[in-house]
Amino acid sequence: MGRSKEFDTTLVLHKAMEIFGHYGYEGTSLQNLLDGLGIARQSLYDTYGTKKDLFILAVKHYVNEKSATTVSILERPGSVKEAVAAIFKEIVTVLKDEQRRNECFILHSAVDQVPHNPEIAQLFRQDSERLEGAFYAALVRARQQGELSERQQDLRALARYLYHARYALTQAAKLSPNPALLDDIAAVTLSALDA
Repeated sequence: MGRSKEFDTTLVLHKAMEIFGHYGYEGTSLQNLLDGLGIARQSLYDTYGTKKDLFILAVKHYVNEKSATTVSILERPGSVKEAVAAIFKEIVTVLKDEQRRNECFILHSAVDQVPHNPEIAQLFRQDSERLEGAFYAALVRARQQGELSERQQDLRALARYLYHARYALTQAAKLSPNPALLDDIAAVTLSALDA
């Protein structure tokens, strides 16, 4: 009978997201991972495989967790505009928090790997379809509830815009230390719902 693991595998994935987010995929050394995760080299290999395997698992965990939360908010009854505003408010709040934002920065490393890694490319394609679909369904509901003007002709394009604007906030947080910038971008993004 094998020994049970002496560490929380989900917690390790969250720590891995922070480490990869801080150093990037290429810049993360094995020693960075061992020090940051607090597990032995053999435990890392036995549980997660290679650095690349761990990176893919961490990206999948991050994307699936964030997307599930977003879909859940969009599917709640009530105001769609308020739901979308809540999604962007939460993203901005996380990105302003130095303790939490490094997890989000794993996205940059993941996007950089898309041309070289079919598994990550497929993950982003599936995530795009899932979230664009969820935004689109919510926008259709908003139109039916009278929250969107008839001038909003292309709800599919608006759904794509909202999906990509989420990622743009992460990019902005990485490029600028000014937290007010995030508020401005979120406010302008949300104003698209009032056009």
